[in-house]
Amino acid sequence: MKTPLALSLLFAAALTQSSAQAQGPKWPEITQQTKPWTRWWWEGSAVNKEDLTHLLTQYQQAGLGGVEITTIYGVKGAENQFINFLEPKWMDMLTHTLTEAGRLGMGVDMAQASGWPFGGPWVTQEDACKYVASQTYSLKGGEQLKEPVRFVQQPILRVIGPRVDIKQLVEPITKNPDLQLRAFDQVRFEKPLPLQALMAYSDKGQTLDLTSKVASDGKLNWTAPAGNWTLYGVFQGWHGKMVERAGPGGEGDVIDHFSKTATDNYLRYFDQAFKGRDVKPIRAFFNDSYEVDDAQGESNWTPQLFAEFQKRHAYDLRQHLPALFGKASEDENKRVLSDYRETISELLLENYTKTWATWAKTHDALIRNQAHGSPANILDLYAATDIPETEGQDLVRIKFASSAAHVTGKPLTSAETATWENEHFLTKLSDAKKALDRMLLGGVNHTFYHGTNYSPQAAAWPGWIFYAAVHFNPNNSFWPDFGQLNKYVAHCQSFMQAGRPANDVLVYLPMYDAYVRPGKVLLQHFDGIDHGFKGMPIEETSATLLKRGYGFDYISDKQLLDVKGVGSTLQTGGATYRTVLVPNASLMPLPTLQQLMKLAQGGATIVMEDQLPADVPGLGSLDSRRSAFRKLLAQIKLAPGKQADVQQAQVGKGRILIGKDVDQLLTQAGVKREKMVDTGLQFERRRHAKGHYYFVANWSDKAIDGWLPLQTAAKSVALYNPMTEKLGMASTRTAAEGMPEVYVQLAPGESCILETNEAGTTGPAYAYVKPAGAPQPINGTWKVAFVSGGPTLPAPLQTQKLDSWTTMAGEAGQKFSGTATYTTSFPAPQGSGSGWLLDLGRVAQSARVQLNGKELGTLIGPVYQVYVPKEQLQATNNLTVTVSNGMANRIIDMDKNHVEYKKFYNVNVAARLKENRNPEGLFTAEKWTPQESGLLGPVTLTPTASATQPRKCSDG
Repeated sequence: MKTPLALSLLFAAALTQSSAQAQGPKWPEITQQTKPWTRWWWEGSAVNKEDLTHLLTQYQQAGLGGVEITTIYGVKGAENQFINFLEPKWMDMLTHTLTEAGRLGMGVDMAQASGWPFGGPWVTQEDACKYVASQTYSLKGGEQLKEPVRFVQQPILRVIGPRVDIKQLVEPITKNPDLQLRAFDQVRFEKPLPLQALMAYSDKGQTLDLTSKVASDGKLNWTAPAGNWTLYGVFQGWHGKMVERAGPGGEGDVIDHFSKTATDNYLRYFDQAFKGRDVKPIRAFFNDSYEVDDAQGESNWTPQLFAEFQKRHAYDLRQHLPALFGKASEDENKRVLSDYRETISELLLENYTKTWATWAKTHDALIRNQAHGSPANILDLYAATDIPETEGQDLVRIKFASSAAHVTGKPLTSAETATWENEHFLTKLSDAKKALDRMLLGGVNHTFYHGTNYSPQAAAWPGWIFYAAVHFNPNNSFWPDFGQLNKYVAHCQSFMQAGRPANDVLVYLPMYDAYVRPGKVLLQHFDGIDHGFKGMPIEETSATLLKRGYGFDYISDKQLLDVKGVGSTLQTGGATYRTVLVPNASLMPLPTLQQLMKLAQGGATIVMEDQLPADVPGLGSLDSRRSAFRKLLAQIKLAPGKQADVQQAQVGKGRILIGKDVDQLLTQAGVKREKMVDTGLQFERRRHAKGHYYFVANWSDKAIDGWLPLQTAAKSVALYNPMTEKLGMASTRTAAEGMPEVYVQLAPGESCILETNEAGTTGPAYAYVKPAGAPQPINGTWKVAFVSGGPTLPAPLQTQKLDSWTTMAGEAGQKFSGTATYTTSFPAPQGSGSGWLLDLGRVAQSARVQLNGKELGTLIGPVYQVYVPKEQLQATNNLTVTVSNGMANRIIDMDKNHVEYKKFYNVNVAARLKENRNPEGLFTAEKWTPQESGLLGPVTLTPTASATQPRKCSDG
């Protein structure tokens, strides 16, 4: 899966697999790509071949499909092991990793910077990120400017490490010692800035370019003509943003993302490093966030800005500098600001993202890109990316990346997952499952844990860790059960990577309404709804669509121009939709409105929330564009629709609907919502050759045991539990409206896969489980043995009352992070039925269950139940429950005793919550009390009646 052809073949193979399924339900094959991958932090690149092989083997055995190598800051005390990024020895380690991963059947991606964003010591001042500075001067007729046209950049020094006087530093910053110790985040040296333009504006409306009249010493050789004149000087500054979290050999300036020359020069350094090396096994190169502007000021300039602006907007920005800086009329300010922001967006798309993607193909590789947070239309940036990647906890934010993948036919959407679920050492596997489910519900089908640290075998526990992570490492005490989570994810992603997206609504992104909103700085940074669209109508519209169960994807103006109408449907490069929804947009480019009218002419239904767009954005050729825009609007003859609050205009074979209520509009447009959301369920849906796949998650606090309505045709439905691997043909029925309903049992926090078939198929029935009696407690003596972990193994114990081992095992138990076995024997329970439901009650935190020598399953929560067939029970039964807790209790003991494990450069180990910071500002668990650990119970057996059809009382 490397080239565009290979991407297409992958899609075709997925569809072929779907259409060629054997009779009855069957789990899709688990592949390298369907398994979860992880970000693999190389701290200081202090890696060696023996540990690389050892760790990759552990990862492969735990069910990980691949790693993404990201080099970051180093470990104090390991300096003699540091390897500079991209130097020959580093390349030796990369080559070894690629070889060993290939042997183990794992994939490898590589972050294309040591830290983030793109940058490094080879980035020159010419290629470094820049900003614009301005200065105004006032003159009256006959006067000359007395002061020099000059702007001196003020010094800025932001460091993560020990403070240093900027006067002690030399430029460029990479020539200074102790770069790892200092961890420079932003450095601006005091110096005069080069003049880009000096423009004079009179109170009579005259504009003069005075740039050529400024001497090298800043003296302006010009006498003002009659009138009052305001002069605008524009200067180019050096933003000073350094690569964040950089490892040895990676420290330096961040590139100018708006310059193709800067991008080309940056990538050329990798060509040189790769020379004579086989890097073909690298699947994708990765960019971990834009994040240039999380510093003082913003990067908002590039040397070719004036020329690029004129090329794109057919007028000279220098003629409108007052408007750029918000000093003209409100209308002109907004129009010029919009054109400027659009120019920046296009430069970031063309000169960075597309240039990078083209370069990657020369190495037979893809690009994986976190485009969010950048001053651009991130839908277009994601669309230019082979594998769009997102992060976060907001479903709407997640959908920006998956939308671009869906619309443009990219088979994979990836996500940095479980970055900060809880404070350090507190995240349970069940928390991670919810984070992964959130991504699946947002359309992500290729998850990356954040993350896994390379940690040598010789490192003392907890090993090398990262400042912001859940620590998916072999040193984590949940590692023995981590494979169960990975198997679950692989099963889910094996379905969600197959077929095609199946959303009905294309939601137009009102980018130009966002572009015209003024702010404290020139640029706006876009990241989901909260950053860029907060408070705009699209925020409420998006929330409504999610809440009401409409499947939707966002679409940009550029992407909309490629949509094809086929009858009443809309086809993009990757999916088919029923309608375009415009969420109360005020401004819309003329080509976008023309395309919407063309789609309606061909038979499509276009939905306009609240109003028609009012005007075109931008200043260039405004009169002609506005005239054409108004002529198009005049063709829309509105009349009352089928519903009172909806107006309708017939346009060719199609129509345009306008109204305030999104539900009413979409209903009249023929779009059906998935009503299962009314019960607290959430879903993601894909289309395969014979029907649909649904990923369904129960995030409510109530169990679901009943009929779920589906809004897609189906004569049969296969039901899969990706955690337990239980599968079968589900019970179905036809609702009054003629649509199918499927019977589902989901505990809180549980999820399932539904595979519908429009023609119908047969196979073994899904065995639903119903209680056939009251729960029966398992009483008796439990033998508890601590088998692995530390700091020391508590002594074995026996108990008849289950409790936390922090209580039962004394001081050693309070400090213990690891694994213990609980064993007991019990007589055959009373009653009859097809089987028994073994419920462990409360577990802290994960458990493997064995009955009479046979494995029943691994339980990671939030529910700890497993089905026991009656034939597995004997007259006397031996039950073993192997429980692992989290890392917290051992960490509490280490922090209370001030045992050093926070020994990292840069941010070291940061606390997520301020109450967990020590006087040095680092994380500490010193004030924590021991976390509950072990099998807490009560443990019960409930007789069950397994039925292929749900009981009559459940119907309805």
